[in-house]
Amino acid sequence: MADNIIKILIIVGLFFLAYKLIFTSSRGLTLFEMHFKDGKLTNHKGKIPERFERECRAIAKSNKLTCTIRAEKSGHVRLHVSANVGDNLIQQIRNQFPFEYYDKKQQDSSKLKG
Repeated sequence: MADNIIKILIIVGLFFLAYKLIFTSSRGLTLFEMHFKDGKLTNHKGKIPERFERECRAIAKSNKLTCTIRAEKSGHVRLHVSANVGDNLIQQIRNQFPFEYYDKKQQDSSKLKG
């Protein structure tokens, strides 16, 4: 009886591990995340560029959006917008995003000191 329970626990553990490895996407560093509901900013995390936040609020308010906007960095910055938003609104949001703010090359000062 105890042997069967141990075998079942090991099998369940292996299935759980396989599930996590297959379905967990490797994301980069999340810079910020904004949640809108019916055109109002309900929740946010991270440091959002001031002008971009203002423009997103205006777009969301005028279109009564319920969505999530997230920026993550894994080598380069990517902007993710929920799939329930139309393509034209996603493009308006992307046009407002300051990609150049995040693409600045930062020098490693430890190499410069010699």
